[in-house]
Amino acid sequence: MARSTPAAAAAAWTARLPAAIEARGVRHNNLRDLDVDIPLWCVVAVAGVSGSGKSSLAMGTLYAEGMQRFLEGLSTYSRRRLSQSQRPDADRIDHLPAALALRQRPPIPGVRSTVGTMSEVLNVLRLIMSRLGTHICPNGHPVAPSVSTQGMEITCPVCGVRFTHPGAESFSFNSYGACPACDGTGERVEVDTETLVPDEDKSIEQGAVLPWNSGGRRLSRYVAGQLGVRLDVPFRELTAKERDIVFHGEPVEREVVLREGTPRAVTLNVHYDNAIAAVRRGAGSDNPGGRSRVERFLEVRTCPVCHGTRLRPEALSSTLDGRNLAEISALTLDELRGFVEGVPRVTPKELARVASGLTRECLQALEPLLKLGLGYLQLDRAGSTLSTGERQRLELTSTVRANTTGMLYVLDEPSVGLHPSNIEGLRSTIEMLAANGNSVVMVEHEINGANWIIELGPGAGRGGGTIVAQGTPADIRANKDSVIGPFLAGEPALTRELRPTGGDAVTVEVSDLYNLHDVRASFPLNAMTAVAGPSGAGKTALVLESLIPALRSTLAGERRPKHVRRLDATGIRGLAEIDATPIGLNSRSTPATYSGAFDAIRQAFADTPLARERGWAPGYFSFNTKAGQCPECEGLGYIDIDVQYLPDIREVCPLCHGTRYTDEVLSVRLDGLTIADVLELTVHDAVERFAGRPAIVRPLRPVDDVGLGYLRLGEETPSLSGGESQRLRIASRLRSSQRDILYVFDEPSTGLHPVDIRTLVGVFDRLLDEGATVVVIDHDLDLLAAADYLIDMGPSGGPAGGRIVASGTPAAVAADRSSVTGPYLARHLRKGRPAGASAG
Repeated sequence: MARSTPAAAAAAWTARLPAAIEARGVRHNNLRDLDVDIPLWCVVAVAGVSGSGKSSLAMGTLYAEGMQRFLEGLSTYSRRRLSQSQRPDADRIDHLPAALALRQRPPIPGVRSTVGTMSEVLNVLRLIMSRLGTHICPNGHPVAPSVSTQGMEITCPVCGVRFTHPGAESFSFNSYGACPACDGTGERVEVDTETLVPDEDKSIEQGAVLPWNSGGRRLSRYVAGQLGVRLDVPFRELTAKERDIVFHGEPVEREVVLREGTPRAVTLNVHYDNAIAAVRRGAGSDNPGGRSRVERFLEVRTCPVCHGTRLRPEALSSTLDGRNLAEISALTLDELRGFVEGVPRVTPKELARVASGLTRECLQALEPLLKLGLGYLQLDRAGSTLSTGERQRLELTSTVRANTTGMLYVLDEPSVGLHPSNIEGLRSTIEMLAANGNSVVMVEHEINGANWIIELGPGAGRGGGTIVAQGTPADIRANKDSVIGPFLAGEPALTRELRPTGGDAVTVEVSDLYNLHDVRASFPLNAMTAVAGPSGAGKTALVLESLIPALRSTLAGERRPKHVRRLDATGIRGLAEIDATPIGLNSRSTPATYSGAFDAIRQAFADTPLARERGWAPGYFSFNTKAGQCPECEGLGYIDIDVQYLPDIREVCPLCHGTRYTDEVLSVRLDGLTIADVLELTVHDAVERFAGRPAIVRPLRPVDDVGLGYLRLGEETPSLSGGESQRLRIASRLRSSQRDILYVFDEPSTGLHPVDIRTLVGVFDRLLDEGATVVVIDHDLDLLAAADYLIDMGPSGGPAGGRIVASGTPAAVAADRSSVTGPYLARHLRKGRPAGASAG
């Protein structure tokens, strides 16, 4: 009789496993009693226009419920210490695995995070250095690795001294290996003395010493006068001794008599803070306001002791193949692979097994990073300097390395910040998750690698929340009801006539910042310029860290950043930086309040006969003031019930039933509507309903014009998608003149459907028509093809990037063989667009 094998037994059992997550009666945001089956053990993409309910299904329902079920396996004590998401409202969700999420915008890491710590590679390298490195005995003799050096103590073969074997923690800048001068951060915050007295033509009495111009520190100037400093002459005329007292004077105490602004003389005992000490005291304050006031006087400088390596001298004395850990960490990941592969060759044969095992583990940690196109990063790169896309991919590689099985991974726009050349690596990494026996649900428009697609829509807000189509990519392309199907089949998102770019331009020259060295870029005025290139090519450094701060400083009459050699911004009078971060913190922030329309709405209610009779001011009709808000929920419309170790349960307020107001306030009507009824109107409906009330319509019309007419006036803005938040910010600015304003957008296509890209470009054109200039950092080919001028950076990331490899019209860049983006753009332009005209 043939014996069964584990594989055969497993196959029989797995055939009985559920094939799909069954979600029934899902009610979350605009999802209304949604029934949907999500296939398990494969890659599922959730698509749809912005605001259609994609994130509500993937993150707000599947992840929130899956994570909650995972947490239910923990003890009550542990659950009480964890922050938990609110459970979604649904009739039932069956066959849902425990879930983990990769969010669209991972948090910015702290000062102690580097690529090495975030990727786990540095942990393995520290162990390799500990076990296979050459260490220095207390008398300065090198001790090579051997079997005898693998214990807790090492004996020096030269002088015989015994010393403790350096463990992996001895090479950690977050532990025993930290530089004592900077505590392992590699940098120190110092006072930039050049900023303390920017105008030496002023006297101290006239406010020449800026740190002495706020609060109680004004009194230090009078103490300086008692110490022999002249207060009534231009600062430049002060002697070297007087200047030394101002900047470095001892912390003495003196009595100061004040006569100005008081009916009689007041004597105060004042502690003298010199200008530098005043800044340091402010920087160490517990008051955020006090810290913010002195930030302009501070400069982050490399630690003079460890020179930025973060490590103490003892940790830097050990070497591996002639390099210390700081030198190894300065290698790019591509270079590091070659270095690690060579470690076994320089290791004694007696340690061959140790070397083989450790290097194999290090290479396994490196492989997913390289596959995702992060080979240009260095291990010592600070986590806070990484782009959103880089942080997200580092999280993804950590997920892949976990080698889990049976999990549900919910990915929110995993392609954010990815150049087309990196998409293939992303696909193979996501496929690896599914191949390991996991299920993947991703909110994504780059969906060609998905096994199954669920399309929500057909519109946004109330016009969305239903399933328009579902099936394989081929099914979606052939489905006439699908909104995204035609675009998957190759239809361009838009066509657009290019604007001329041969006139004046904003020009910035960067001397030295990260991988930018002597880079000069021009952005044509009254045109849309797109900046493209692989991750790490220098786009963020050029635009967000050079152009924006330099222009902001110039407009404020302040010194531009030191790394910006030159800025020519003639013709620009204002700067607007638009991002896609959430607006507001809770339900008190709504489209009505954010747009400014709520002021006019409240005034209109206050002008009604009944409100006048009662003597009610507009404040009675605000859910943010006690006058008219429901006393039970304080104007929120809901109550969060604390059930200790379980997540809070949100219930509609039992007193106002979600209206936010008292019954007395709701008795006042405007054109037959209560204030709660008005907040339930969509923006578009409100524009039509109050056509005869210009004060209400004026702030709402721009919101309608940017394609957000479906939003309810009382909708919570924190729940809006990134694309919706971005357009709402633009709408708020459309009420003022756009002439000579420079708009900068960082990845504006994030989370946007091709239909949304068309709307976004239409908004850009409106800004341009009104005299603005637009600069976008993006990878979306529809958006790049629609640009008037394109700057392509590269040719790759890190040290191999930082150059402008091609520039000009999209057609010119597509034809430029030096361009990395060019081949992808050329194929995109051939989809039915004439070369030279852009997608529109």
